[in-house]
Amino acid sequence: MKELELTVSRKIAAPRETVFNAWLSPAMLAKFMAPPFGSSQPTKVRNDPVKGGRFSIVMVTPEKEIPHAGTYLEIDPHSRLSFTWESPYSLDDSVVTIDLAEVDAGTTEITLKQVKFKSEEAREGHEKGWSAILDLLETSLAAA
Repeated sequence: MKELELTVSRKIAAPRETVFNAWLSPAMLAKFMAPPFGSSQPTKVRNDPVKGGRFSIVMVTPEKEIPHAGTYLEIDPHSRLSFTWESPYSLDDSVVTIDLAEVDAGTTEITLKQVKFKSEEAREGHEKGWSAILDLLETSLAAA
């Protein structure tokens, strides 16, 4: 059986260092790691952004809280992040890898890949979620 995976890419109007740092900042993560359908409550974030460190992201919807957690596997400043992704909708050994490439001084291409899902439906849901998160990342960086 082929493993389910997804890749989402986007060009973001921000320097590569700024984009990278946003993924490690609890304040920035709280702004863009949100449910794709919006929320009235801010996302709750705790993290220890070192290799082997853990993070916790709790997205809040009007109906429930959606917990996400993981362990940082790789932190290569300004170019790559890799971490496990523990959520109600992915397998326990799911991994997210984020590669950042500088297009020019003010533009970064971000490529997010996630592997291992419970089902095709879960993969599709994560693809929509990550796309919305990248949209919110760009909006949050533009407002910063």
